[in-house]
Amino acid sequence: MAKSGAKTGGTKPAEARKRAANPLLAPWRTPFKAPPFASIAPHHFPSAFKAALKAHRDEIAAIAGATAKPSFANTIVALEKSGAILNRVADVFFNLTSAHTNPELEAIQRDVAPLLAKHQSAVLLNRRLFLRIDDLHGRRDSLGLDAESLRLLERVHTNFVRAGAKLGAKSRRRIAEINTELATLGTAFNQNILADEQAWHMILDGERDLAGLPDSVRAAAAQAATDLGKPGLHAITLARSSVEPFLQFSDRRDLREDAWKAWVRRGELGGKTDNRKIIVRMIALRRELAGLLGYENFAAYVLDDTMAKTPDTVRGLLDKVWPAGLKRARAERDALEARARADGGNFDIAAWDWRYYAEKERKARYDLDEAEVRSYLTLDNVLAAAFDTAGRLFGLKFEERFDIPRYHEDVRAWEVTTKTGGKHVGLFLADYFARPSKRSGAWMSSYRTQHKLKGEVRPIVVNVMSVARGAPGEPTLLSFDDARTLFHEMGHGLHGLLSDVTYPSLAMTNVLHDFVELPSQLYEHWLSRPEVLKRFATHVKTGKPIPDRILKQLAAARTFNQGFQTVEYTASTLLDLELHTRADAGELDVDSFEREVLERIGMPAEITPRHRIPHFQHIIGGYAAGYYSYLWSEVMDADAFAAFEEAGDIFDRKTAQKLKTHIYSAGDRRDALAAYVAFRGRPPEIDGLLRKRGLA
Repeated sequence: MAKSGAKTGGTKPAEARKRAANPLLAPWRTPFKAPPFASIAPHHFPSAFKAALKAHRDEIAAIAGATAKPSFANTIVALEKSGAILNRVADVFFNLTSAHTNPELEAIQRDVAPLLAKHQSAVLLNRRLFLRIDDLHGRRDSLGLDAESLRLLERVHTNFVRAGAKLGAKSRRRIAEINTELATLGTAFNQNILADEQAWHMILDGERDLAGLPDSVRAAAAQAATDLGKPGLHAITLARSSVEPFLQFSDRRDLREDAWKAWVRRGELGGKTDNRKIIVRMIALRRELAGLLGYENFAAYVLDDTMAKTPDTVRGLLDKVWPAGLKRARAERDALEARARADGGNFDIAAWDWRYYAEKERKARYDLDEAEVRSYLTLDNVLAAAFDTAGRLFGLKFEERFDIPRYHEDVRAWEVTTKTGGKHVGLFLADYFARPSKRSGAWMSSYRTQHKLKGEVRPIVVNVMSVARGAPGEPTLLSFDDARTLFHEMGHGLHGLLSDVTYPSLAMTNVLHDFVELPSQLYEHWLSRPEVLKRFATHVKTGKPIPDRILKQLAAARTFNQGFQTVEYTASTLLDLELHTRADAGELDVDSFEREVLERIGMPAEITPRHRIPHFQHIIGGYAAGYYSYLWSEVMDADAFAAFEEAGDIFDRKTAQKLKTHIYSAGDRRDALAAYVAFRGRPPEIDGLLRKRGLA
């Protein structure tokens, strides 16, 4: 379905009055027509969804029932223009349920998710509509379409076929039932994880509990306790930016174990928030869906419409990376055990010890103190670095605006314009602080999609993170990993902001899912460069730039602990792939399955997958059978950044222009590999990834 376009007309007076009373349906008279968050309450959503769904059903019925011969304009373009109201309401709703939810919104989400899935199935499985699309697809070479329009026709046809539009009526009905149930289960899965995260925290009471924690981590823990209504104490929560620094620095092994167990057991605590039965049912439904569509398994179905194409191709990539990562991780484990023994630890390294002793080993080996690095990475300065990089690469300017509506006081807003000519590019919203109403993790989303169907419509993009807030009146300090995540999400944001295509279905990040991480992971490279850090990494107290000593230490330690990180990530990728290629049609036992897979691949006991199955939100959403995408894109991002290094300037204007033209602004106008080759001049090479991770 399109994400933007024309509205329905001819509403009755009563309907017009209802729309005017509902801010989600009325015209938005805010700056840049941003969502009027202050006027929107949870009770507005049910009636807005009801009206928007009806409007879209009417639009689809008109397109499918047209008596005129199918044309690109009256079928494909009309389809792109349909659903504007529904997309506007859904964009606001699902952004809020991810970043600032509450029990009322969660209840509405449980009701709305299956309704939307049922509606989407009704569109994609509409036989009369598909026959018009199929007719056009059969005549595509004689329609005189430009390249982008032809790409749209091909993608629309592919999406309908992959949804089951060619199947018989009985199979189409069953697919619609499966999609509806999957939507209900996915909503419950994600809400269960948020509930587990909200239910747990650890209070640190006194110096003994705080032993080993640097000032920046203590300050964040003090703020977390204040947010929990316990001022004067310190708290660790299950936000990644809270629990990981605690595991990295706390001298209290018993407390590290408690925090680690709470972190890795989200979604499997028993009771009403346990996700294991949900996973079992979802995997069974996905298996059935793949079979109805003619595929051996769900991974084969998903990967058929990616750059990778087949599970064997993905496995081939993992087979190159896993052994190298495993070998490196085992060597790292031996070094950490030696470090622990040297410190008087009479025990084998456990999973809750790894980050702690890795930090000690890094400091001993490279004289690199993570706490000292944090003191040079204030949130505001890292954000300024990300903006400046976008300006130097793509000619963008970010001006903070205080008149843009915001959904929470933590959110900040910028108008993005071109440096030359001051042309409006879009709005950028940033929401970086952890809070109970926000799911953990980091992501990019949008409140409006770029397109040119009715004049130039520019996007509204949002970046969300869950950073531990600094103490009142004190700057928020980031770890280097947090700073890298900010650049990563900014890369996604720029993929949205720079989009310059005609059709919303091809715009922004609507690309193949193993291509979508290229712009984000590529953007991370600029953070670690001296050209950026020397300007923006300044000490929180003195304002002095980061010294060359630390830059050299960071460069020397660049591949430190990469065995751990490679194994942690790749294990999750293998679990995802195995889960969705599983040959046994019997009922899944999640615990046994996870244990057996990890044993078979030789997973070190001291390392846990980055995402265990009961809280693996990626594979509940758009990354099912696709978590490998980060590694696939990393092959490209390492190879792509080398183009700037070969040019002798990481801001080389000619290379940056090619990058903007073929990657960041191009959406899905062309085949993903063709887009990469247009930028780089050749396909990507895996050697760059192995060198980047220090595994070559």
